[in-house]
Amino acid sequence: MSEHPTHALLFAAGRGERMRPLTATTPKPLLKVGGKPLIVWHLEKLAALGLREVVVNTSWLAECFAPALGDGSAWGLRLHLLHEGPEPLETGGGLLNALPLLGSKPFLAIAADVWSDVDLHTLPREPAGLAHLLMVANPEHHGAGDFALDEDGRLHPAAVHAAPGMSTTAAHAAQALTFSGIGLYRREFLEGWRDAVGALPGAAENPPRFKLRPLFDAAIARGAISGQRHTGLWADVGSPARLAALDAALLGSC
Repeated sequence: MSEHPTHALLFAAGRGERMRPLTATTPKPLLKVGGKPLIVWHLEKLAALGLREVVVNTSWLAECFAPALGDGSAWGLRLHLLHEGPEPLETGGGLLNALPLLGSKPFLAIAADVWSDVDLHTLPREPAGLAHLLMVANPEHHGAGDFALDEDGRLHPAAVHAAPGMSTTAAHAAQALTFSGIGLYRREFLEGWRDAVGALPGAAENPPRFKLRPLFDAAIARGAISGQRHTGLWADVGSPARLAALDAALLGSC
């Protein structure tokens, strides 16, 4: 049986523009909820999984991360702070840029500005295809969802009726859900990224800047992405109000 992943990437390079003025002096992943920075919740979960190597990509206020996190030894981890420059490379470009530090086996990649009570042990040891995404119920601010999850754990376009290869029964059973920002990937997921991204702005830059969504869409069209639904707590900390609500909920549960 394969082991749990040994490497992970925490996406922490964003500008957090919707969180201003809080993120004028503090990177969004270092904002506190429940008494500790958002990113620390993830570090604790990764350490509990037995994982030891964690890459944190940085850009906006990159100088704040080392004083806050140190070398990771506080959690039994080894942190690699990977500075992308003054402009973030987006999720796809950030993942591609970090790939040399993510080992040779499947790895986790997690948005550092979400919060969840998920137990990472519930994820598979490796994806069945190119990637495996943790999906959650659509939040109020994202009612249409991202992808549809069928009864067999396969992902399809969110506006699914009868996608190629799906029976009518499976199509009706597929439910549009939101990507949690937590995923398990094979290195091969990034192969052919140029074809998926095409001529989108930023793709021709060095290093390239692009989002993961075109790669998800291309892999889903090939039936190469699986998923599972997390029915516990999850929050996308996308505004000061949502940050305050999550903080109050976590402190109230202590």
